[in-house]
Amino acid sequence: MNRLIELALAEDLADIGDVTSQAIFSDEENTFYLYAKDSGVLCGSAIWNEVFSAVDPDVRIEWSFSDGQQIPHGALIAVCTGKVLSILTAERTAINFLSHLSAIATRAYQYTIEATDTKAVILDTRKTLPGYRELAKYAVTCGGAQNHRQGLYDMVMIKDNHADAAGGITSAVTRVRSRWEDRFPIEVETRDLEEVREALSCGVNRIMLDNMSCDMMRQAVGIIGGRAEVEASGNMSLGRIREVAGTGVDFISVGDITHSVRAFDFSLKQTPPQ
Repeated sequence: MNRLIELALAEDLADIGDVTSQAIFSDEENTFYLYAKDSGVLCGSAIWNEVFSAVDPDVRIEWSFSDGQQIPHGALIAVCTGKVLSILTAERTAINFLSHLSAIATRAYQYTIEATDTKAVILDTRKTLPGYRELAKYAVTCGGAQNHRQGLYDMVMIKDNHADAAGGITSAVTRVRSRWEDRFPIEVETRDLEEVREALSCGVNRIMLDNMSCDMMRQAVGIIGGRAEVEASGNMSLGRIREVAGTGVDFISVGDITHSVRAFDFSLKQTPPQ
């Protein structure tokens, strides 16, 4: 996180800083108020604090909400007090982090609500902005969803390209077990019921149903019969989640949670709340 903050500040300030604020202010202090201009789930308060601390550790920040809490439109989220120069220098970088992470948390919450009253758990994917993986996955949990694998290193996922290049699912699974034995859980992506049966015969931990219709998913769940975890993936949207969750799958992975969010709107103003 610190490296990402350093990069974000460096691209904004270079080696000279905020030339506008430097010309107008010196040691004046004042208080600024952070407002929500959307409604949803807050995420990113800690990184907000770290951004301001990196610019000026003497800036004081008081939060009215915590990460994971619902925030209404127009709510006062935080109060920042300190040198005006420091606050205006850190403002945009801090808001950029807060906006993106709160947008992910809010989107994750929306998907999770759609799966309420089913056993399906909403998962994220690796479709994140480069460098943002850890933060984005934290934001997903703030919204009530769960994380899939962190990267390519902590779980085996045999996708269609792996299977096709290896000569089939069975060959790919055999090679994985020859290399790693039981060190990593194994998930296999399947495109039809024949591949579902093949993956099941390999005794893998989880079978992914990729871009299948809901009718085919129900059939796949019946074939698997609880002998492996079942994950639905591909072409997911808020309007489709409830129907997919109703097929009996254990997990639904959704790239939209992290790759297509609209920034959550915040505003930092010197005007106090009325």
